[in-house]
Parts: sequence; C-alpha cells; structure tokens
Amino acid sequence: MEVILLRDVDQVGLRGEVVSVARGYARNFLFPRNLAEEATKARVAELQKRDAQRARHEAKSSDEAQALAKKLGSAELRFEVKAGPTGSLFGSVTPTDIADQLWETQKVRVDRRKIGVETIKRIGRYQVPIDLFQGVTVEVATLVIPEGGELPSDEELAAMAAAEQPEAPAPAEAEGIGEIEDLLDETPTPAAEAEAEPDWRADADAALAEE
Repeated sequence: MEVILLRDVDQVGLRGEVVSVARGYARNFLFPRNLAEEATKARVAELQKRDAQRARHEAKSSDEAQALAKKLGSAELRFEVKAGPTGSLFGSVTPTDIADQLWETQKVRVDRRKIGVETIKRIGRYQVPIDLFQGVTVEVATLVIPEGGELPSDEELAAMAAAEQPEAPAPAEAEGIGEIEDLLDETPTPAAEAEAEPDWRADADAALAEE
C-alpha cells in the first residue's frame, strides 16, 4: 500500500515522500508510531500543490543560486533539542529538519539530498554545506542548542565530547595485561602435551603385552 511518511524512516524514505510498503508493516509499525499516514488522493494532491508552490523558491539558474547563497550565508539556523549532560541528543537533527527550517525561516526551498551533513546527534555549532546549483555551494551556520539552555563554549563542548570517549587502560594496567599474556604464552598447550603422549602410551602398551 502507499503511505505518506510523516518522519524520516531509515531504508524507507524521507518525510513528505509517498512510498509503497507492505500493508502489515504500515498497520503494525508505521501507523502506531505516527511515522506515516495513508496516501489518500486528497492528501497526495495537497502535497503536490505544496511542492509546486515551494519549487518556485528554488534556484533554477546560477545567478539565482548566487543570490540565494548570499542570503543564506548570513543566515543562522537554531534547533533547541533535548540533550544529556554530555551533549548527546535524545533525538537528532536531520537534513530534512534543516530543509524544513530553511523554508520556514528563509522561504528557500532546498533539496534535502543536497544538504551535505549526516544526522546531527550532539549539541554544537555547525557549518552545513548546501549545494544550491551546479558549482554554487553555501555553508549555513547552524546551532544545535540544549532545550531551555544556552550553548556552551567551544572548550566546554570539546570537554563534553571527550567525557563520552572510553578511557584507555592506565600504564600499570596495560603492563599487568602484558605479564598475563606472557604467562599464557609459557603455559603448555594441548598440542605440546599431545607430542609427549606417545612415550608413556608406548610403555603402557608394553606393560600390558607382558601381562
């Protein structure tokens, strides 16, 4: 069946797209989680009308793209999101979110696939590259701020990111690990024991033969 995605869904599509999926997948997964809605003729027509209106605000020539680049170069996007104490987001900021805010705040339509950033998962300051037209790219300042708070300084952001990295073992611990590995290397292996086995087995066989 055909559905309209209400949010980006991995390996399915982007928000606003009409995609074909299995009926059970739609009813058991997409619909209960508000990830999609049924693609009725009325809703599809509404989306097509909206896209046609927005297309008029998309660069169609190099000159238009240069003008948009100048406008977006001085713009700043802001996203307030829920984040943990080390700056990791509970959700994420996607290229679709960036494209939507460009439209809402700047009335500029940008193809989400031309936004050169992966999903943002940490608070911080970002320069998001956007291809407006062939040979015309602009970087848009983007702030991802903790909800209800302020964005820390660059030094604080770096310290928060470092706090999430796994700690390397201390030198003493590493040395202890090396000693254990050396002892394991000196421990006789089953293969070595197997090489010595024929001597005692031959003696046992001989004793049995004498009896």
